[in-house]
Amino acid sequence: MTTRVMLVSPAFSTALREARFPERTDHGATDPTPARGAEATTGTAGVTTGTGTHADSHSGAGAPDTVDASGTVDALDPLGLRQAEAVRETFPRAAALYVSPSHRCRRTAEILGLDTEQLSDLAPCAMGRWQGRTLDEVVAEEPESVAAWLSDPASAPHGGESLLTLHTRVGHWLDGLGSDSGEDSGGRVIAVAEPDIIRAAAVHALGASPQSFWRIDVQPLCVIELSGRDGRWNLLAGRPLRTAAP
Repeated sequence: MTTRVMLVSPAFSTALREARFPERTDHGATDPTPARGAEATTGTAGVTTGTGTHADSHSGAGAPDTVDASGTVDALDPLGLRQAEAVRETFPRAAALYVSPSHRCRRTAEILGLDTEQLSDLAPCAMGRWQGRTLDEVVAEEPESVAAWLSDPASAPHGGESLLTLHTRVGHWLDGLGSDSGEDSGGRVIAVAEPDIIRAAAVHALGASPQSFWRIDVQPLCVIELSGRDGRWNLLAGRPLRTAAP
């Protein structure tokens, strides 16, 4: 039976307000790519590191976790809240509903009315000693390390998780979904996931080189759909969630 996977990106987050690697989140995981500022994008902004290398960023894979007045890590930005609340998507029945263990993803799932299970396999990439620091700070002190991290998927100069390890983790999760997808729901899985997870899933589905990770943009509140079986996947490119007319 074909498995269908809907990956939903989170709404715009306060994480984009500062180009800062995230603090440690649930399961010790962190977001991998620094964000460029306050643009309402989840995975499209090009970040110039000062080393001549560019990387995409988003509110999840690369955006920082921030703390709001209530002490909530990585809260949705007011713009993100408005965007999520405006969505009028009707999701199909699914055999399994998952969410990345980050506040922005859990809050997005809640607003979208999805009763999800938090899944450690969907945790963003751990950033080791770089967490909580800005990209500019790290580039100033470790330019060669940043260049290696951006150019070599197997590199983890921060002492955390390499992008290659992230790709492997996400690929194993995807390829193991067949046994979790019930026939009564058409073999469908829905997951509100960090953009770096969505990027890694797309790379795996296409059988692409891990270096292509940086060439995939993930907008806020979009759906990427995969379908396949036995480790062979097809990719339906992202579409925005439906919103109410202004």
